[in-house]
Amino acid sequence: MQALSNKKLENKHALNFTQLWLRHSVYWPYFLILLLLSVGAAWLYLLYTPPQYQANARVLIKDENKGADDRSVEFLTMVSTKKLLENEKEVFLSKRILVEVVKNLGLYAPIYEKGKFRDVSAYTSSPVRIEAQNQTVIGSPETYSFTYNANDNTVQFNQKVFALNQWIVLNRVDTIRFVKNPDFSYSTASKYDFQLVDPDAVAEMVKNSVFIEPSSKASTILDIYCADDVPQRAEDILNELIEAYNKTSLNDKNILATNTLKFVQERLDQVGKNLDAVENKIKQYKSSSGAVDIGTQSQLFLQNVSSNDQKLSEINMKLAVLDKVEEYVVSKDAKDGIVPSTLGVDDPMLGKLLGNLYDAELEYEKYRKTEGENSPALTAINMQIDKIRPSIIENIRSQRISLETSKNNLVRTNNQYNSSLVNIPNQEKELVNINREQSTITSIYSFLLQKKEEAVLSKASTIPSSIVVDRAKASYSPVSPKPMKIYMIAFIAPFIIGIGTITIKETLNSKVLFRQEIEDLTVYPIIGEIASDKTKSPIAVNANARTFISEQFRQLRVAISLNSNKNKCNRILVTSTISGEGKSYIAVNLATSFAINNKKTVLLELDLNNPTVYEPASISNSPGISEYLQGKAEKEEIIKRTNLQENLFIVPAGKCPEWHPSELLENGKVQEFINYLSELFDYIIIDTAPVGAITDAFILSHSCHMTLYVVRHNYTPKIYLERLDQNNATNKLNNISIVFNGIRPRGFGKHHYGYGYGYGYVYNVRKKDLDHA
Repeated sequence: MQALSNKKLENKHALNFTQLWLRHSVYWPYFLILLLLSVGAAWLYLLYTPPQYQANARVLIKDENKGADDRSVEFLTMVSTKKLLENEKEVFLSKRILVEVVKNLGLYAPIYEKGKFRDVSAYTSSPVRIEAQNQTVIGSPETYSFTYNANDNTVQFNQKVFALNQWIVLNRVDTIRFVKNPDFSYSTASKYDFQLVDPDAVAEMVKNSVFIEPSSKASTILDIYCADDVPQRAEDILNELIEAYNKTSLNDKNILATNTLKFVQERLDQVGKNLDAVENKIKQYKSSSGAVDIGTQSQLFLQNVSSNDQKLSEINMKLAVLDKVEEYVVSKDAKDGIVPSTLGVDDPMLGKLLGNLYDAELEYEKYRKTEGENSPALTAINMQIDKIRPSIIENIRSQRISLETSKNNLVRTNNQYNSSLVNIPNQEKELVNINREQSTITSIYSFLLQKKEEAVLSKASTIPSSIVVDRAKASYSPVSPKPMKIYMIAFIAPFIIGIGTITIKETLNSKVLFRQEIEDLTVYPIIGEIASDKTKSPIAVNANARTFISEQFRQLRVAISLNSNKNKCNRILVTSTISGEGKSYIAVNLATSFAINNKKTVLLELDLNNPTVYEPASISNSPGISEYLQGKAEKEEIIKRTNLQENLFIVPAGKCPEWHPSELLENGKVQEFINYLSELFDYIIIDTAPVGAITDAFILSHSCHMTLYVVRHNYTPKIYLERLDQNNATNKLNNISIVFNGIRPRGFGKHHYGYGYGYGYVYNVRKKDLDHA
């Protein structure tokens, strides 16, 4: 028994292709219908779905992590051209760039030609395109029609004739005009349709059709793909997308250069006013005091003091720049302000930190327009900005301390020079002070002029941050849909759906459907299978019949006979789990089959609660075994011959006893009676009550050599079979073998008994044999 159990466990899930085919082939009309529907749907899909062409372009991004930047240009422009490759992929697909592409190409006003099965885009076949006057507010779900006259280049629209480039009021919101189509190739149509679609909605559709990925992990080249039903439009979208990206990048860089230039110009205007005031002061002083020249001592003093004052001015200038930078860095809303210049500050670390801060703030502004405030990308950039700010503040404070120290030293030196002015005449001393102020302001003004020229050069030399490696080129053949792939899916899908629905339906059934389920749920062998009899006759076996069911009972008889010859099993107990599984039907026909085979057979009806065996035999139910067990009848009285077969005898149940039948069966007389019958008959078939609710079968089992346990197709709950092994360990039924009864045909057809075997075996019974049934 243990070896048999292990073998079943090893083969529990073994189901090869042949078994799968035999199990489901009986449903071939269902699969055929699914296949026809699937292929038809695939044909309609290919008929109504426009083919998609794919365009490809390649762009080199100057990525700071992978070294694709130009140091010479960066040195001249003072503006970093470094880019994060991952961020630039998102910038390419930002809403502002996509909307600009939609507006530049006029994609918000698609034009169509009427086709036989679907509308076809007239992007290259229409001689004109449509341009909206107000491209921000567009919304007209209505479809409009127009015709084009190539002879005089006019458009007939709304029953009126309009020239090209003439504005037409379409409704209260939209004003349009027809312009020449630069991509026009040829056309066989004369009438076209168009719609006006919101540019934001079109931009979203364009975004879904564009795919960007790095060429390789070690490269800063981006491969950009676009799929569209018009190859030329796919190329135009990619080329315009790259152009809009470069334009946006240049605009951002120009903003930085302009801010720097504005700051320098403001300082120049202020210093220029101060310089004019000093020059007027010198002129007035000389004319009023008659001072023309100073002495040698004054010249020496002036040189020393002027040098120190220039240094003090530079230090003050640097301190002012540091104050501006600190004010910008400390400000929380600095993202929208003007980036201060680090003019005169020689520390390269400060410039690098400010550049990093500006780049981070610029990235923040880009993503803020396309993503939510709490998005992971914005949060990461904010964290980066918060890390840079303290470093800049610390650098500024360190430089301020150094500059303040230098300033104090210069002030002490000037105080020493001022003490020597006591020996200089008052007029000469006053003139020296004025000249010193003029020299300081002049040096500052010259310095600002130099920085202004550098800022102008920086703005003029700004170049895009990307290089077009390959312009967009569309494929010659469509990339989707692929007919071969579609038809292959259409051919495979019906079988998957069909097998899936059939399997799910049968798996969710809580009743036993397949022989394989019985084999999986219990270790006991299946000794026979009996098909469902549509005639509903209680006697399915007779000497002259060669019906399918008769042959199945003969097979069951042979299997029992082989077992009987080996183990001398001539006492057979027939039971089941619950009422209605056909145990009495099996017992009557099995006994008849043995009798036909010239075996003297007796059928003992011990289902005292619900006796039914006596009815098909047309014999009286009383007296029976019940009367014998109560001492009201003798053995010879209750053994009755039947008219079904010469060798078939039946012992009816008799009248139901007044007390519980189980107690009656335990009085010892049953064993005595069975021993008596064993001397008279070759086979004793005992029909007893189901084991699910009554214990009669367990009482009688020790007196029998074999137990036929009847399981009915689509009737017996699986849960009872799951408990059969466990229950039999405590309440033992002797030598159990299972009979699978009432197997009905599955699928389409009359003789496909695939349910019974679970492998789809088909029994072809001759028509004349069925006539006998």
